[in-house]
Amino acid sequence: MRLFTAILAGLLWSLAASGARADAVQIAFNDAIAAFEQAQPRLGTTRFGVDISAYRDALTLGRFTSSHWGSSLAVALERGASGYGCARFAAYVPLPPRDGVVPLVICRQFSEEGTAALRRLTILHEMVHVVAGADECRAMAFAAEVERLATGSFTPVERYWQANGCDGSGYDLP
Repeated sequence: MRLFTAILAGLLWSLAASGARADAVQIAFNDAIAAFEQAQPRLGTTRFGVDISAYRDALTLGRFTSSHWGSSLAVALERGASGYGCARFAAYVPLPPRDGVVPLVICRQFSEEGTAALRRLTILHEMVHVVAGADECRAMAFAAEVERLATGSFTPVERYWQANGCDGSGYDLP
C-alpha cells in the first residue's frame, strides 16, 4: 500500500509541476503580448530589421508571412527535454524552419528559474528569432526596446549583451 501511495503521490506531483510549467508559459506569452501591444504604435513597420506585422502575427496568432524566410510559416510551441538546447537555454528556436514550421522550444528551467519579467523578455526575444533569424544581438535589442516602450524600462541584460559580443553589432540597447 505504501508503494502505491508513493507512486500516486509522485504522479500527482508530476502533473502539478507540469501544470505550473504550462501556466508559467501562458503567463509569459500573455505578458509578452501585452508589452508588444503597448509598444507597437511606436515601433513603426520595421525595427532592427524585424517586420512588425509578421512579428505581431507570430506572437499573437502563431502563424505569419515572412519576408525573411520567404514563405508563410506556423510557430509550434514544443516542450524541451534535456538535450543540447535545453542544457544551455530556458527557450530556443532551432533554425532554419522546416516544413513550414518554426519550433519554439520551452525548456524546464523556463518556469523554474528567473522572474516573470525575464520570462516575458525571453518570449519577446525568441519570437525575433522565429520571424527574423538567428542574430542574438538583434533579438535582444528588439526585445529590450519593446519592454522600454511598454514599461519605461527594460530587464537588465548587460552580461548577455557582453557575452554575445553585441557592442560591435550595430544594435544598441535602449
